[in-house]
Amino acid sequence: MNRRKFLKQSLAGSFTLGVALQGKTLIARTVQSITESLEEDWSPNIFLSLASDGTLSIIAHRSEMGTGITTTLPMVLADEMEADWERVVVVQGDADSRYGDQNTDGSRSVRQFYKRMRQVGALAKHMLIEAAAKQWDVPVSECIASNHMVVHTKSKRRFLEFGELAVHAAKVEAPTPSTLPLKEASERKYVGKDIPIRSIDAILNGSAQFGMDVRLPDMQFAVIARCPVLGGTATKWDEAAALAVPGVTKIVKVPFATAPYEFNALGGIAVIADNTWAAIQGREKLNVQWEEGAHASFDSDKHHQELLDSATKPGKVVRKNGELTDGPPKGGQRITASYQCPHLAHASMETPCATARITEDSAEIWMTTQAAQGAQGRIAEALGLSPVRVTVHITLLGGGFGRKSKPDFGVEAALLAREVGAPIQVVWTREDDIQHDYYHAASAMHFEANLDAQGKPTSWLQRSAFTPIGYTFNPAAKQGGAGEMGQGFTDIAYELDNLQVESCDANSHLRIGWLRSVCNIFHAFGVGCFTDELAAAAKADPMLYLLERIGFPRNVDLDAMGVSYGNYGSSLEESPIDTGRLRRVIFKAALMSNWQEEYPLLPQKDGIRRGLGISVHRSFLGYVANVVEVAVSKDGALSIPNVYVAVDCGLAIHPDRIKAQMEGAVVFGTSLARWGEITGKDGRVVQSNFHDYRVARNSDAPASIEVAIIENEELPTGVGEIGVPPFAPALLNAIFAATGKRIRSLPLKNHDLGSSD
Repeated sequence: MNRRKFLKQSLAGSFTLGVALQGKTLIARTVQSITESLEEDWSPNIFLSLASDGTLSIIAHRSEMGTGITTTLPMVLADEMEADWERVVVVQGDADSRYGDQNTDGSRSVRQFYKRMRQVGALAKHMLIEAAAKQWDVPVSECIASNHMVVHTKSKRRFLEFGELAVHAAKVEAPTPSTLPLKEASERKYVGKDIPIRSIDAILNGSAQFGMDVRLPDMQFAVIARCPVLGGTATKWDEAAALAVPGVTKIVKVPFATAPYEFNALGGIAVIADNTWAAIQGREKLNVQWEEGAHASFDSDKHHQELLDSATKPGKVVRKNGELTDGPPKGGQRITASYQCPHLAHASMETPCATARITEDSAEIWMTTQAAQGAQGRIAEALGLSPVRVTVHITLLGGGFGRKSKPDFGVEAALLAREVGAPIQVVWTREDDIQHDYYHAASAMHFEANLDAQGKPTSWLQRSAFTPIGYTFNPAAKQGGAGEMGQGFTDIAYELDNLQVESCDANSHLRIGWLRSVCNIFHAFGVGCFTDELAAAAKADPMLYLLERIGFPRNVDLDAMGVSYGNYGSSLEESPIDTGRLRRVIFKAALMSNWQEEYPLLPQKDGIRRGLGISVHRSFLGYVANVVEVAVSKDGALSIPNVYVAVDCGLAIHPDRIKAQMEGAVVFGTSLARWGEITGKDGRVVQSNFHDYRVARNSDAPASIEVAIIENEELPTGVGEIGVPPFAPALLNAIFAATGKRIRSLPLKNHDLGSSD
């Protein structure tokens, strides 16, 4: 059933609430006003609909890609409303600005909408209670909602089902949401409980609809030959040879993009066919000749050296406390180190995919998108339509990691559907996905520290060089902005009297975009590993040394220091950098791993060297510590017997999903740290599929991942990204503990871990 038909049928005899998210006003809409406007241009902004049979339908306005968000937010609403979860139907919402922000990235869904969903549920509950009180002619104060019913507390014999009250509740005037009380912690029914995600059965039995599953009448399929060098164009191709492939129906040139590339279609030669296989075979016959353009000289080895050269020279000072000193105090030592990370691809299991159906004055798109409204706007612009004439349906995403926030593949589908005059599904092959991604930037970081005789830093300098995401929108951008530098670098939470943080220049020859946890990936790697190096130089326990650098519990006030810092869209007053929370996750992870008993003398057996490494990081307002145990054989074979994760994400709304995200982050981090590397040669990306851009298999993943959630009532933070940053430094610190080998660049596949005997 499509969404419009669902709404028309479910609204008959129902009670519906809408939410105006420009501000915080909740608006009750009558059934009559909704159904009257349904046939015209009205786009509903409702979050819930209660039918007369008691079925409660809740709109999920964010995208589902395994995080469980389309269960979590409806669950919050249902809890506050006192609804029976078994009678809740979750409906995926389309792109619509009336929902508010729909971008499912930046670990923002819960922290942006937790309170709002509570308010919607509280408002619905209040209106149902008031409707029941009027029916019974009793004071509202004598009525409560409980398990999908309103109960008269005095008589304890009068009950009305929510469904029976739907029509009456629609006539109740909605109060101001801020006047309504919200549940106490002890009253929660679903929040904090391990409730299965709603899509799990469909995913397991194969009935779930992902982007690749969309089928429309008369639909055709397209693959596109794109220039292997960014910014190149096609000069010649063999259209006749491609059309000779059975099933190929048409060849279409998609206009080639020029810088800035933004979220526009890259352009290329599209092969249209009756099926995907024919389209792929037709593309192989095109024999396209390319004019490669300015980026044909791109070489990743040269790029890495340029980054390192930049990071080892003075850059723009973005944070300064005290004054740096040239040398260490008497009896001390000076430690310098540089760290490097390569470009990374998203490589989600389901490649980018979009299906478009175009009419003269409208467009309908089915997409695996994390940013429905962004896709709506870009597609509308490409077609010359108003965004309200573009409908974007969100399918389940087979992974995203930030790649599917960029709607270029949806623009491709729309342009081709208009040109061909039939519904078109654009499919990116794995090779397309890996060789034409919005890559995570390569980076170089340089650190210098002077230590006193006791190993305490008296001077600390750190620099970071990476291509900013802004390069994709402005080719002149060369340095990370405050938001990117504030992801684990300017917000370093150590007690350092003399600290200087600098941002350095970087160029690029690839499209750059955000990937799960963004700049926290390399900044956590640099800071976490350098701290471990200092602990080794001081001959100190790395866990205790880390705690000493963090210092006593306090809030780090970057505003008072004059540091430009976005704090992931939250104020430091509301969501401070709390070193007490950093300390707690360190203590918890150390306790879980039996650190004090085990470190540093893990028993060696049969030539297998073992070691523990620790790291901690705050990102997206959450706090995570990892302790990683490694086992390394004499020939360098690496295994990870255990990973211990302690996470403080504020109020744990959906513990099962939090644990799943932490486990997934460890496996994701394993892939990046051990094999993740995009390289370029002669302007081209070398890697093309999972044979040379490897992700962790079952045999590669840590044998055991233990997750502990620090329970508290703080504001809920992001979860999807916070587990990634501390893993790689903890892993490399463990390798040093086991082998004595200090590794300063990723991935590990480029290093020999074997015995140096």
